[in-house]
Amino acid sequence: MTHTTVRIAMNGVTGRMGHTQHLARSVLALRDEGGLTAADGTVIRPEPVLVGRSADKLRILADRYGIDRWSCDLDTVLGDDSVGIYFDAQVTAAREAAVRKAVAAGKHVYVEKPTAGDAAAAQELARLAAAAGVKNGVVQDKLFLPGLRKLRRLVADGFFGRILSVRGEFGYWVFDGGSRPSQRPSWNYRAEDGGGIAADMFPHWEYVLRELFGPVTSVQAHLSTHIPRRWDESGAPYEATADDAAYAIFELAGGIVAQINSSWAVRVHRDELVEFQVDGTEGSAVAGLRGCRIQHRATSPRPVWNPDVPSGDHFRAQWQEMPDDADSGNAFKMQWELFLRHVVCDEPWHWDLAAGARGVRLAELGVRSARLGRRLEVPEDDR
Repeated sequence: MTHTTVRIAMNGVTGRMGHTQHLARSVLALRDEGGLTAADGTVIRPEPVLVGRSADKLRILADRYGIDRWSCDLDTVLGDDSVGIYFDAQVTAAREAAVRKAVAAGKHVYVEKPTAGDAAAAQELARLAAAAGVKNGVVQDKLFLPGLRKLRRLVADGFFGRILSVRGEFGYWVFDGGSRPSQRPSWNYRAEDGGGIAADMFPHWEYVLRELFGPVTSVQAHLSTHIPRRWDESGAPYEATADDAAYAIFELAGGIVAQINSSWAVRVHRDELVEFQVDGTEGSAVAGLRGCRIQHRATSPRPVWNPDVPSGDHFRAQWQEMPDDADSGNAFKMQWELFLRHVVCDEPWHWDLAAGARGVRLAELGVRSARLGRRLEVPEDDR
């Protein structure tokens, strides 16, 4: 049995998502489990090398998790031949330059979304990586969530018949940082720093819709900045220049219509922070992060509109809960496993930087659609 250690330069893991999902629950979890086994029997053991701007934060993480190497000098880390992969979870505005450096250094790259600040830059990163011959990937974690995996299984089994529509609700109330601390970093609400919920979430919706139902062919969006004044991490007030809510209609290949609301200014009245309802001629489903409820045509009730008397129907009780899969683990970790197997053993992988660029393009089109107030077609090359 062959054992291979893969050193991963992990940039931006002092932030919440990078720390919790990518470092602690993915790479370190795999390291502490003794590695993962590829199809050919190779045992791959990831070893993180922390990179960031704050020496104090990096030192604390390194001490906490028993990590030997960390640095505030990205160029030095990329110049180390023992480092094979560069991972980026920085703020969006800093990502493009760092990924360019990593590709030029011959490192395989795996990055968070959006991959760049605009579609042209995202497409250029994909081109550079292909020209350099480095393996590359973009995080598309929603595909690995238990709820959406159940939804994918229903689609594959033909449960819905002809799919008619998809309705998605995502978001929660993010405090403005004044009377109560905000749950998200302040840069998320500054357009000049790459913030905005459309830029953040439309790349997610692009790959979710594409992989489950079909590519997006057009978008019509309305963006709002509902909370115009917020307070940053130091308690200083600032003007929110980025959208904190996006309301969009996506048309998909085959005539499916998807309506998705994304908001950081909505109070949750649903079972999970994100839910998708899919309706088809033969059945419907409502899927969240973990759960998925279904209703088949044969068991669909026959509601009658009568506002003058109380309804005796308990609509939620008329749906059936799908059982959990035995292998429903952490979504980020599952994709890390696939990428590591791809890098070391060339196992299949298709969530590359070109896929990430499609998501950035959709976000860009959504912003433009909102500005122009009309529906925009997605270019053929991005479908």
